[in-house]
Amino acid sequence: MSRSFLLLYGVGGSDPDHWQTWLHQELVKRGETVRFPDFPDKDQPDRDVWLDHLSSVFEEIPNDEEVIVVAHSLACIMWFHYAASTPKRKIQRAILIAPPSPFLEYEPVMTFFPVPENMHEIGMGAKKTLLVLSSTDPYCSVEDASQYFDLGVPCVMLPKMEHINVEAGYGPWPWILDVCLNEQVTL
Repeated sequence: MSRSFLLLYGVGGSDPDHWQTWLHQELVKRGETVRFPDFPDKDQPDRDVWLDHLSSVFEEIPNDEEVIVVAHSLACIMWFHYAASTPKRKIQRAILIAPPSPFLEYEPVMTFFPVPENMHEIGMGAKKTLLVLSSTDPYCSVEDASQYFDLGVPCVMLPKMEHINVEAGYGPWPWILDVCLNEQVTL
């Protein structure tokens, strides 16, 4: 069975120095199929528009292909909404990195909130889901992150990695490449 990676970014996209751009390049170098869709109005995202775009991306992926979703920041919340809407296909793995607080009040992203209430069902949106959090994320405190524990999925709390983005020093990030390719978490 073939597999592909679907990389999903948050507000503003992933610039050339972001770890998602690096991950895309590294996966392609290794012969992997990678989709890295460009969402409309990435600086002023709209949940319904982004979800429609995500659905159209999934329609292009062959049904017999294993899909591994790697979402960062607001894309995690988009994934929650997609998974809560009973998607037509099961995803092999979802790696959800640095979701913002479910209580975030930031005007450009308010259409994505509230987070769906059926967290357990969201956790079932993929055969395997991994939640990756940072102990110092300015967009999601450790206390707020505990709301995501209701997903009932493995969770890794990485120490002092801020929002796990370029500003925090995450361009090349070999750890995420290893998680993507080897399906296991090593710390």
